[in-house]
Amino acid sequence: MFGLIKSLVKDHLYTLKSTKFDTEGFIEDVLAKSRRLQEQYSPFIAINDSANAEGAGGMLYGLPVSVKDNICTRGLQTTAGSRILEGYVPPFDATAVAKVRQVGGIVIGKTAMDEFGFGTFATTCAYGVPKNPFDKDRSCGGSSGGAACVTAAADFPHIALAQSTGGSITAPAAFTGTVGLTPTYGRVSRYGLIDFSNSMDKIGVISRCVYDSALMLSVMSGYDPLDSTSSAMPSQDYTKYMTDSLVGVRIAVPREYFSDVVDRRISERVMDALAQLEDCGATYESVSLATTKYAIAAYYLIAVSEASTNLAKYCGLRYGLHDSIDGNFDAYFSKVRSEGFGEEAKRRIILGTFARLAGFRDAYYLKALKVRTKIIEEFKEVFRKFDVIATPSMPILPPRFSEIERMAPIEKYNVDLLTTAPNMAGVPTLSVPTGTVGGLPSGMQLIADHFREDALVKVGSVCEGLKWK
Repeated sequence: MFGLIKSLVKDHLYTLKSTKFDTEGFIEDVLAKSRRLQEQYSPFIAINDSANAEGAGGMLYGLPVSVKDNICTRGLQTTAGSRILEGYVPPFDATAVAKVRQVGGIVIGKTAMDEFGFGTFATTCAYGVPKNPFDKDRSCGGSSGGAACVTAAADFPHIALAQSTGGSITAPAAFTGTVGLTPTYGRVSRYGLIDFSNSMDKIGVISRCVYDSALMLSVMSGYDPLDSTSSAMPSQDYTKYMTDSLVGVRIAVPREYFSDVVDRRISERVMDALAQLEDCGATYESVSLATTKYAIAAYYLIAVSEASTNLAKYCGLRYGLHDSIDGNFDAYFSKVRSEGFGEEAKRRIILGTFARLAGFRDAYYLKALKVRTKIIEEFKEVFRKFDVIATPSMPILPPRFSEIERMAPIEKYNVDLLTTAPNMAGVPTLSVPTGTVGGLPSGMQLIADHFREDALVKVGSVCEGLKWK
């Protein structure tokens, strides 16, 4: 079954190496197409009109790459989707971006995202909301919505650098019928990433197929002395784990991820996929991940507490939005922050500040950290017997913007119920498409043990050959 999903990236890189190729003309064409995509779907915050190919002869030479707007890019505005950082142009590249450039990747633009990653639907971006290529009235998912939008809509070879804290790669991948790879925490350097939640943020990939995600992970992963949380485990070629057989692979199916709150049609697609994977040699078995029911509460307590601290530095003095200084500094900071932060950012700053107050820190933040430890232990117990865990990627199909507007904040947060636990645990995940339901894409989330991205690529590559009714 392997190979049924054709990689435009693979064909493009082969063409570059085997023929005389007009790279400059190709870049001009890609930028023109990117501007047309912007007019149709608004996936970009900035398009890099001065894009060029570096790293001649590198493994990604001549490949268009988009970068989520919270990942720093040298000489190209980086705002994390917020007005508070409007006009900030980093003088350096994030390590992940630097590695892409070193092997010839071309940064074509910065993609739209929920402000600082605060959202599930990419609707809190201060610079425009990306529209789903399947239906412009629906969300691409968030917070990496622009990355998924470009990937799904582009008719040119392309890979998107994205980022996840609690599901911000899995959600948009599922909502756009693309592949979303969230690596193990520490597998890819976070240097140059504008933090949401330091203990959970991960830079990953959204692509058209598993091969492309595996290729980009091979480039980005590895130890970085500039990031003390990066792992010393060496990078490797993850594309070598592509296969067409799953003989001996054991898959766990957690009951809690197939509850009544998950759209029955999505759950049925996942079970259909498992039956087909069984025909390819895998076995699957029902298990329990009981601590999952505490994941949403624990995740949001940890995330907003760390976000409140991280966003304290945006005060209108060093970079981004600023104003004339009148009166005392407290008044100035309040004025700039009130103007620069959106409603959801303010909500999370207030919640996080409250959770860290004296008298509440032990009751909320530290207790949430203990819950995270329990979640990790539970995952580890399952991985003693199984190679991967399979769940639906998202509990719902991509919603209409009108539906999102009617949701209360807690309703929006609860949509993350399938993605927060693995993200808190820092284990790698891969969202793969499971066809369409009523004309809208759905996905299956594969979860593996820490640093077992190879298992995800192996199972994911077979999933690409599955048939959908």
